[in-house]
Amino acid sequence: MLNWLVIFAPIAIVLHHFAPERYELIFLTAAIGILPFAAWLGRATEQLADRSGEGVGGLLNATFGNAAELIIALAALRAGLYDVVKATIAGSIVGNILLVLGASMLAGGTRYPEQHFNLTGARAQATMLTLAAIALIIPAAYHGLVGEFYVGGQKPLSISISLTLLVVYCMFLLFSLWTHPSFFSGSNVPDNETSSQPWPLSWSVTVLAVCTAAIAWLSEILVGTIEPTARALGLSDIFIGVFVIAILGNAAEHASAVTAAMKNRMDLSLSIAIGSSIQVALFVAPLLVLASLIVGPEPMNLLFGKGLVLAVFVAVVITGQIASDGRSDWLKGVQLLAVYLILGLAFFLTP
Repeated sequence: MLNWLVIFAPIAIVLHHFAPERYELIFLTAAIGILPFAAWLGRATEQLADRSGEGVGGLLNATFGNAAELIIALAALRAGLYDVVKATIAGSIVGNILLVLGASMLAGGTRYPEQHFNLTGARAQATMLTLAAIALIIPAAYHGLVGEFYVGGQKPLSISISLTLLVVYCMFLLFSLWTHPSFFSGSNVPDNETSSQPWPLSWSVTVLAVCTAAIAWLSEILVGTIEPTARALGLSDIFIGVFVIAILGNAAEHASAVTAAMKNRMDLSLSIAIGSSIQVALFVAPLLVLASLIVGPEPMNLLFGKGLVLAVFVAVVITGQIASDGRSDWLKGVQLLAVYLILGLAFFLTP
């Protein structure tokens, strides 16, 4: 459905080289051009997921689905746009658990009155999300308590928290894939729809490589136009990072999670949506902090703005409530989407 949008990719590249002053047009075409590559990336990872089961499949889809966010964030990191990087991280966490999961529950609920998923695995993932929220709250609380007197403490604190989160994420992978994989296996039987012909493994890998390279190229172009486009449209960099870029980066997860929910595979849908947020919070964010020591103009910390911290906290709280009973329906999807809309309005009106 998104295939025809690929024409915007060469248009963005041509405009970038021959009309660099057309910031708004370059931003728009590059943003739209990323969508089909993100969708193809998601389709390729879904093909790999079908070979591996719900738990591993969800991890693969989340990992490669997050490639777009990671590439965009690295490009912004090199440009020194740390506010955009942090907004993209927060937006990806919030977008996955509110927008992607909400749309999945709504779409699945329109076909099935009630859907079920493994409650133990869902609770384990919700706990990891709570850990992610704590990791963002602590640097902000530290800054509020002693930041004015000891500014230099943020760097060692952020590096220490980042290393801790990376270790915990590795432990979570060990838990979910090796010692307790049954917690994340499907608790329902998929419907018997006719599936399409599976892709050969070599073709899936080739599509992954090509899409990742294309997203990287377009991301470099997109990041270079964020600030002038935001000024021209009267929007804040934070709104663009939290919602515009995050939605683009979530395109792969969105398509895969919704498709899985409509096939009554809610365990896979949750593994993609919630698992992607966990990966961004516990792997991508710490990795970017450490990467900034090498590629950034200066080290990046985990001191997120109060609005970003609040958005993540609110999203984690309602997601934990919704995932606490092992079932979903269309109303739960509407509730998640409503919170996402409310946050979007608040950030949109931010000067």
